[in-house]
Amino acid sequence: MEEKACLCALNRIFGFSPKTGTALVSHLGSAAEVFRMSRKDLEALMGPNSRYVRQLTFEAADNEAEELLRLDRNHICFVGFTEEGYPPLLKECEDAPIGLYIRSASPASGLWTQKRNIAVVGSRDISPYGKEWCERTVRSIADCSPESLIVSGLALGTDITAHKMALECGLPTIAVMATGPEAVYPYRHRSIAERIATTSGSAL
Repeated sequence: MEEKACLCALNRIFGFSPKTGTALVSHLGSAAEVFRMSRKDLEALMGPNSRYVRQLTFEAADNEAEELLRLDRNHICFVGFTEEGYPPLLKECEDAPIGLYIRSASPASGLWTQKRNIAVVGSRDISPYGKEWCERTVRSIADCSPESLIVSGLALGTDITAHKMALECGLPTIAVMATGPEAVYPYRHRSIAERIATTSGSAL
């Protein structure tokens, strides 16, 4: 739990500059090691004027340990970038987040095992013609490649069309949201979000 809580704390501290946090973990060997460092050593490593140094405290990690317990009660897990269940392709991004909050009926470790992970993105202001073709595309994927996973963002237009059609066709689908799984946006998509969260192989 210590390492996960430390990863979760780093995710909160370095939310908008994850490269700094992941570089620290890679350099020191673990997230817990970051919080074991003295302020003097942190300043030597990050610079005396770094705004992050004062935030890297044992208290920050302890707070996240309590937060993880609260999330668990709400069937939400946190997966850090060094842990099993973090999307392998996401790690290849230069600014990949330190961790993800996941709500799913399936273990996080099994969510990215499909042979093909296909992102479907497009206009929020989708036309009837665009909606028809989005539905036809996802249906065709289900017909010719049923081992695929549809990934989108639960937004209006193309995103929600892709998620709905994936569920209809029996494909797993993952909604990646900036808000996290506790705050579904837009609100009108809460029912679809609930279906995704409770469908095997799918996740928020």
